[in-house]
Amino acid sequence: MSDITRKAIADALKRLLSEKPLSRVTVMDIAAECGISRMTFYYHFRDIYDLVGWIVSYDITSILSGRQTHDTWQEGFLSVFQAVEKNHVFVFNVYNSMSREQMERSLTGPVTELLLSVLKETEGRKKLSDDEMMFIASFYSYAFIGVMLDWIGEGMREKPELMIRRIECIMSGSFENAVERFSSLQ
Repeated sequence: MSDITRKAIADALKRLLSEKPLSRVTVMDIAAECGISRMTFYYHFRDIYDLVGWIVSYDITSILSGRQTHDTWQEGFLSVFQAVEKNHVFVFNVYNSMSREQMERSLTGPVTELLLSVLKETEGRKKLSDDEMMFIASFYSYAFIGVMLDWIGEGMREKPELMIRRIECIMSGSFENAVERFSSLQ
């Protein structure tokens, strides 16, 4: 029941953002649009920025679901870029209303989880510590998120397919190399 209410609140905010900027949306607006009380909103979220963070994290996690392998990570990231492009009104509204740090925090969890899955598959017989795996995943996560936020900030001029080809070109073989190099440190 909790996720149903959260999704309803999220949908209400998305509808409101098609009419006005995030800075002009209030909790009362969201509650009225959703048909709930303010207290119900606060039961689920601390504030509007917490809601936005949940939306971003939930949507990215949904998009990446089933695309967390060495062979499908590019497909997952392409789907993220395409979803951002498709929902550009919401994305630009959020991008212009939140700090970069807030945006990064919302994206870090799902992106890092995808990269950890890819690394675990790549790891094979070369066992790395959890800290080493997290370091490698965090490194690539920050790179991906940085590229995505820059792309958004520059108006999404490049096609998502081109962005993924560029990322793939840089990252091709790098998971294996990172695992290999870290395993040689031991």
